Amino acid sequence: MSDLASLESEILAQVSAAADEPAIEAVRVSALGKKGVISERMATLGKMAPDERKAAGAALNVLKDKVSEALSARKAVLGEAALEARLATETLDMTLPVRPQMQGTIHPVSQVWEEVVQIFGDLGFSVAEGPHIEDDFHNFDALNMPPDHPARQEHDTFYFNEKPDGSRMVLRTHTSPVQIRTMLSQKPPIRIIAPGRTFRSDSDMTHTPMFNQVEGLVLDETTHLGNLKWILAEFCKAFFEVDEVKMRFRASHFPFTEPSMEVDIQYAREGGQLKIGTGDKWLEILGSGMVHPNVIRAGGLDPDKVQGFAFGMGLDRLAMLKYGIPDLRAFFESDLRWLRHYGFRALQVPTLAGGLS
Repeated sequence: MSDLASLESEILAQVSAAADEPAIEAVRVSALGKKGVISERMATLGKMAPDERKAAGAALNVLKDKVSEALSARKAVLGEAALEARLATETLDMTLPVRPQMQGTIHPVSQVWEEVVQIFGDLGFSVAEGPHIEDDFHNFDALNMPPDHPARQEHDTFYFNEKPDGSRMVLRTHTSPVQIRTMLSQKPPIRIIAPGRTFRSDSDMTHTPMFNQVEGLVLDETTHLGNLKWILAEFCKAFFEVDEVKMRFRASHFPFTEPSMEVDIQYAREGGQLKIGTGDKWLEILGSGMVHPNVIRAGGLDPDKVQGFAFGMGLDRLAMLKYGIPDLRAFFESDLRWLRHYGFRALQVPTLAGGLS
């Protein structure tokens, strides 16, 4: 152990000469590693006499501490030097504007709402609104729905408490009451859409107690089914952003239209995605028809002088179809992860001219 001083000088010289972190690590392994020179000296202590072992052990521990401190100090110096070199080569222009950070997204329903309003606005429609809480007349009677109609039962409709006169207000089950209110307040020609919230007692993957709907109404002296078909075809092409879309009109029944038609569009599934305007499958997207004479009459107009058509579709369903959203319930859960995935950074709406504005 008499040469510990020279060993200390040799190791500390190697530490001082280390030019980078790999070199520092090599010195540490050669001195303090399992097969390092100091570790080998420590292994010989067991063969010494007790007094000699005590003195030699203390000297080796002092040497080990000095080498460890030297290694840490050299490593810190090299780290600072590397940082200084990096700072000398890298520059930060403080005059550049900050990078924009996304603070939120546009909900898919809001996006589709604006798309629908924009497209029908280009087609000459104005937006009409009405209250969420309606009476029986505007929500049912004026729309030619008899008292025993299933939609008027409590298992389908949200009713408020009974009034002293026996009447009960309801959360509107569709935006059709806006059509009646418009007819009662305006004279033809009428060309409106009525987007808004509606309420029904239903909940599953494709139904929720509250959902969004848009209805359209055109009334004048000459409007006919040909006009309805053209309007819906132009809307579908603009909304789904396709050059052509094949449509199928199937006979159906709605109390407020006669004749009534369900409208299907042609689609295909490619790579797990829905492709509108191609393929050999059909998808129902809305209901439509010529306004029933009883509805025109309830709106204070003469069905012998005016006629027109109406249509209705779900805004949430349109969003599901266009943007590939599988579950309607997710629209109303306020899950930030879902909103960031499906949301829009800014409103972008397709126009009749094609593309997004």
